[in-house]
Amino acid sequence: MNKAIIMGRLTKDVDIRNADTDKKVARGTLAVNRNYKKEGEEQAADFINLVAFGKQADFLEKFGKKGIKFIVTGRIQTGSYDKDGTKIYTTDVVVEQLEFAESKSASEKAEVGTDDGFSNVPEGFEEGLPFN
Repeated sequence: MNKAIIMGRLTKDVDIRNADTDKKVARGTLAVNRNYKKEGEEQAADFINLVAFGKQADFLEKFGKKGIKFIVTGRIQTGSYDKDGTKIYTTDVVVEQLEFAESKSASEKAEVGTDDGFSNVPEGFEEGLPFN
C-alpha cells in the first residue's frame, strides 16, 4: 500500500501548467512541521513536493496561495531525470484528496502571529462540537 497523509502550509503560490493532454498540472511545496523540537531551537520542518492533476489541480489553482494550511492525502511517487549529465532524483506526493486544515480567519491570524491554537475549526462547525 502506498498512502501518505500530510498537513502543512504552502511555501509559495502553487505553479499551474498545462500538460500535453490539455489538463492542468499543479505543483507546490508543503512545509510540514516535525513532531519534535530540540530545546533552544526552532521547530524543524520537512518540505514535501506536491503534484496534482484534474479537480485537485483546479482546486489548488483557485486556493493554493502561500501560507494556506492543507491536509493532503495521496501517494508517494519517485522519479529521476538527467540535468547537465547529472541524474536528479525526485520524490513527490501525488494528490488524491485535499482539504483546508483551518478556517480563513485562523489562517489570517496565523500570518500575523496571533493564532491562539483553538481557531483551526472550520467556520460553521463550532456549533457541532460537544464542548460548546
